[in-house]
Amino acid sequence: MTSPCAVCGSESLAPHLTVARSSDGNLAATTTDYGAAPGDIVRCAACGHMQVRELPAEDLLEEEYAQVWEEAYVAEEAGQRATARRALERIERHVPGSGGAGRALCDLGCWVGFLLSEADRRGWRVTGVEPSHYGAAYARQRLSLDVQEATIATASLPRESFDAVVMGDVIEHLPNPGAALRRAAELLRPGGVLYLTLPDAGSTVARVLGARWWSVLPTHVHYFTGQSLARLLGRSGFAVEWAGSAPKAFSVGYYLGRLEGYAPAVAGGAVAAARAMGLADRLVWPDFRDRMAVLARLRGA
Repeated sequence: MTSPCAVCGSESLAPHLTVARSSDGNLAATTTDYGAAPGDIVRCAACGHMQVRELPAEDLLEEEYAQVWEEAYVAEEAGQRATARRALERIERHVPGSGGAGRALCDLGCWVGFLLSEADRRGWRVTGVEPSHYGAAYARQRLSLDVQEATIATASLPRESFDAVVMGDVIEHLPNPGAALRRAAELLRPGGVLYLTLPDAGSTVARVLGARWWSVLPTHVHYFTGQSLARLLGRSGFAVEWAGSAPKAFSVGYYLGRLEGYAPAVAGGAVAAARAMGLADRLVWPDFRDRMAVLARLRGA
């Protein structure tokens, strides 16, 4: 059964990509499982949005995400923090006042809290929500952050209390992304901003690689373009104020290791060579322009 389009509600969705089926309960080890998804990807004839044919049940995903942990991401703290600082610089350009001083920020799907930690250092008052038991515990115990172990829908958060809400690499995982955006709108003060990062399925790289694009993963159920995301934001009470690409900073060794999804033997040799040359720990920002950042303001301010 094909689910209606999550962006416009149309039931006119046609086959787009045939992909390998992902195994259940393996969300923690999917960063190199390219071309695997919960089902084939379909494209909406009305708005161009792409999603898996049958969206998974939210309660099933919630159970699985509660158990997610990936040590490799935590080990890349320096790059994660550098990426967070770049995001905060962009957000602060759109929030009135001096930087984040005295302003309130909520990170929905904050993982282990590196962005919240960087925001706290810049003077923001920070709150996070994370469904992963291990991620939320790390944020609270290791970084002393105010992070709830909950989903976006179940988190206990005061309405109209935040100047900025962040959803970094989150919306593409949610069966009902519109509900998450409406929740973000409820949390924002009048004139508040929402900052999102996510894969760009309308990019040249995504179109050329098709099912072998590195963002076709078992954990991704939606494939947004800039146009389909802007449409959903508009339906959820937001107006796009800025959009751009959003490369991530990781070590050379980490990026070379991701080649495992295409050529395992090459990946191992490349990582070993980088270590031998003393390059494995160097941070890099490769920008293939297939990951977008969008900042939207709550309408009616």
